[in-house]
Amino acid sequence: MMRKRNSVLILGIASIIILASVQVIIVGGIWNQKNEMFGLRYTMRSQEALYFINRRLGSDGFDTVRYVLSKYSEQAARELSDAQDSAALYNKKQEILKYFTIALDKEQDLSAMLAAYFERRGWEKNFVHSIVINDLEFIASDTIPVVHRRTGPAISGKETKVKAGQDEENGSKILVVPKVMEDNNYRLMFDYYIDFSDKQQYILRESAATLLLSIFSIIVVVTIFIITYRNLMEEKRLSNLKTDFINNMTHELKTPLSTITVAGKTLEMPLIRSNDEKIVETARLIGKQSIHLNQLINMILEISMWERTQFELEKKNIDIEELMDDIVESFRTGGGNNAQIIKKYDLKGIKAELDVVYFTTMLNNLLSNAVKYSDKQPVIEVEGFRSEEGIFIKVTDNGIGINKNDQKHIFDKFYRAHTGNIHKFKGLGLGLYYVKKIAEAHGGDVSVNSKPGKGSTFTINIPY
Repeated sequence: MMRKRNSVLILGIASIIILASVQVIIVGGIWNQKNEMFGLRYTMRSQEALYFINRRLGSDGFDTVRYVLSKYSEQAARELSDAQDSAALYNKKQEILKYFTIALDKEQDLSAMLAAYFERRGWEKNFVHSIVINDLEFIASDTIPVVHRRTGPAISGKETKVKAGQDEENGSKILVVPKVMEDNNYRLMFDYYIDFSDKQQYILRESAATLLLSIFSIIVVVTIFIITYRNLMEEKRLSNLKTDFINNMTHELKTPLSTITVAGKTLEMPLIRSNDEKIVETARLIGKQSIHLNQLINMILEISMWERTQFELEKKNIDIEELMDDIVESFRTGGGNNAQIIKKYDLKGIKAELDVVYFTTMLNNLLSNAVKYSDKQPVIEVEGFRSEEGIFIKVTDNGIGINKNDQKHIFDKFYRAHTGNIHKFKGLGLGLYYVKKIAEAHGGDVSVNSKPGKGSTFTINIPY
């Protein structure tokens, strides 16, 4: 059973890991697909916006940039030509590159035009722009390259009516237009990109259904695994209870059978047959053990009957205090003559509909357990009182007590608390099962409060 439990646990965990991995791969693939579709969609929308801006406004969004760069380039071209050495030329190139970078970033109008067009169409308009200079050459007496076929610095900034927010990863940017500008002094090639600040949230909304379905499937599988594993543990527990019951029943049956066998052989002895007193004593012993054996068999037959059908109570309107007093006194003079029993009744003549036989069995079982599971002089306190919730009967003892783990199962059929030697305290694990069944049949319940070495208190609640 242990090997089977471990195999199920390992197999279940492995299955969950595989399922989670597959779901991650699927969701990742869908996420990438949505990301690509988003980029393609806004590439097409940007081209549509550029066509509209050019046709309706007669502009490409860089008119101001052209004017600014044209004025600056005349003086810059002369200064490049006048550079005396390589260091001065290098510094001048860096100065020109910086000016072009700032001018392209600050003086372009395309970002505002795109945002306005997207907003009118009801599309996402919150993006940041970036411009990458690929080639920049100045034309003087000779062509002087400033940037030549390399990626220049990415340029981004806060646009008018556009929410700023930069993504440093170039892979997430959307290329809107590769642009060429030139006049008599320079030739410029650059790429204009846009990047949406809340693209991740947008893609997440589109992928929400798939993501939720994946999470739901994992939760379902984990739930099924937990239920299956718990059922396996319950099966193991019931199997152990069955084994314990068989061992206890074998032990209980062997005792009277062994006694009867020995007594039978004793009667065969000539010395015993000639002694009438010994014969009577042996016959009584056989009778007593036969009664005990018959009680064990009847108990098993009775519990089997309870499992097949719900037993019916023959209720009568009984004075509870009188009935409890009769049960306690009968027990005191019977099996509990060595126990100190303290009675605390406060029922004031209350009557309730009870089955006398079953009620007596229920209270006797609690009293018997109080004596049986005591390692010293038994002191039992029997208390009865009523409240708005019903009638409460408490049986408190000074016995060995019950640990927390056993308290969860002591009312289960055939369950016996672990006491080290399972046969030290005789029984079949049915007494408290009877108590709970009888209390429930009367419409009530039973509970326990106990600490090891401190005794136990069983509380029966019955409506009236």
